[in-house]
Amino acid sequence: MAENIFKYRNEHGSFKSRNDIKKVSRLGGKAFEQGAAFLRIKQPKNPPDDSAVHPESYKIVEKMAKDKSVSVSELIGNKDLLQNIDLKAYCTETVGLLTLEDIVKELEKPGLDIREAAKMFAFDENIKTITDLHTGQLLPGIVNNITNFGCFVDIGIKESGLIHVSNLSDRFVKDVNEHVHLNEQILVKVLEVDVPRKRIQLKLEN
Repeated sequence: MAENIFKYRNEHGSFKSRNDIKKVSRLGGKAFEQGAAFLRIKQPKNPPDDSAVHPESYKIVEKMAKDKSVSVSELIGNKDLLQNIDLKAYCTETVGLLTLEDIVKELEKPGLDIREAAKMFAFDENIKTITDLHTGQLLPGIVNNITNFGCFVDIGIKESGLIHVSNLSDRFVKDVNEHVHLNEQILVKVLEVDVPRKRIQLKLEN
């Protein structure tokens, strides 16, 4: 389906609206319903097309703009105006307060490409087994388990390394969760490697 979208764009030029996506071969109503909010149309005819607001909620956005006596394009990106909207007035049996809050958040940051904020990560390609480790190395890792005595870190090999609570900070650590979070990308320093016992001691680097 992605190939069909790519092919259609190359043959017909840039999409001018989300609805144009429906013209793509094999992209039916269900696929459009599920994927529309993930698509961004740059310089669209309809401003919400360049946001994460789903087309099903466009009428809500239009009503908000009308109630504020502005156009939709004037409403989008106007943080002060958006924060002064009484969301409860737009609640219905099918649209709750949380959905409305999400809509406003999206309207506050039009055109945001969340991929730009993505954090690139890669393990050290030189570390393939525990025998490649030595004291003093600085390595990227991902926290894969948190305990009362510290946390375990995936550094790209079979064995996870341990950051003991005493090596999380130079200060007293009351709660491990205040220093690391599950699946967090961190930088660690190798303190000790016990190959026979397959144990790796690490320290959190700030």
